[in-house]
Amino acid sequence: MNPKGSSVLHNRSFLRLWIARIFSTSAFQMLSVAIGWQMYALTDSAFQLGLVGLAQFLPMLLLTLPAGQTADRYDRRTIVYLCQLMESVVVLLLVLGSLQGWLGSLHLLVAAAILGACRTFEGPASAALVPDIVDREQLPKAAAWSASAMQTAMIVGPSLGGVLVVWGTAAAYIASLAALLISTVLIFFVKTVHFVKKLDAVNMDTFLSGLKFVFARKIILGTISLDLFAVLLGGATALLPIFAEDILKTGSLGLGLLRSAPAVGAILVSLILTRYSVEKSIGKTLFASLVVFALATILFGVSHSFWLSLFALFLIGASDVVSVVIRSTLVQVNTPQEMQGRVNAVNSLFIGTSNQLGEFESGTMAGLVGAVPATVIGGLGTLVITVMWMYWLFPVLRTQKTYMAEKG
Repeated sequence: MNPKGSSVLHNRSFLRLWIARIFSTSAFQMLSVAIGWQMYALTDSAFQLGLVGLAQFLPMLLLTLPAGQTADRYDRRTIVYLCQLMESVVVLLLVLGSLQGWLGSLHLLVAAAILGACRTFEGPASAALVPDIVDREQLPKAAAWSASAMQTAMIVGPSLGGVLVVWGTAAAYIASLAALLISTVLIFFVKTVHFVKKLDAVNMDTFLSGLKFVFARKIILGTISLDLFAVLLGGATALLPIFAEDILKTGSLGLGLLRSAPAVGAILVSLILTRYSVEKSIGKTLFASLVVFALATILFGVSHSFWLSLFALFLIGASDVVSVVIRSTLVQVNTPQEMQGRVNAVNSLFIGTSNQLGEFESGTMAGLVGAVPATVIGGLGTLVITVMWMYWLFPVLRTQKTYMAEKG
């Protein structure tokens, strides 16, 4: 327990969890780069490359509800620890297979599926672990620090993975294994301080209880569904290769800078939020950030200037992280301790679906009408969703002044 007003990083368990997330997420990002690179090198097939993403997504789709149950039944720290141990074993086999030359496309798909399954169980347990080790009044700053960890990993992981595969995929796998082992050790020393109630026997009612809880509370349903539809329509980053090559004419170097710009904006703002967290007019700030996100998406779509495009992407990342921190804090604060795993599992499913389908939607729309119209339409769609949620479907979100929902 921390003295009131002290930094959340003074909590040693949270600090360990925060550092562990940087290492584990960076490892997963490196693995995604390395597995995709090796799959394409082995098969020279875009279809096989797409199967890697599908192999990671299907376990999440199938196992999300069981993962939530598990996170509310058993010690969450132990779940994260065991998942990362299993991931380390898979990566060790990838190292050996690469060095010894017996790794094939089927092995890579199986490895991607197992890693996806482990991450499905690890995600809700890791998210639900934060309220187990941090006092409720510190959750907004904890969410901001968590966002900074994720964004740091989103920059470091793919960049490091791309550099390491130059020396061979085994080098990227070894680095991923080292990062996972460091994370596993850190998680082992995390200590929880809040009691978690154990669930009754498994039945259909308890199995679906996470979904029932979310749909019975407008503040949580509005928050989670807002993420689903806003991200689904505003996925401009999926089209960055087209913009870099055909519109901005920047080549691979420009693509790298364009990919980094949203994460840079997100890291900068998340670090600001760790010191000056949003505590008042929560709802208005949430929707304002979404309006900025939508307008920045439109600006990026119509821009033919590389520097203006970088600025627009910076705004996309900066505004998105404000929305992410507010939404994740709203969900955690308004969810009972014993329901954290199941609700975070539903949240993970919505987020994962929006990311996967968002890329598919952006790519499909770009194929039909072109990258620029697709991006502008996506930004306009996000504006429409924002207005609908504000004034029609979930006005309770707009009037929300604090993180705790008003009773009655």
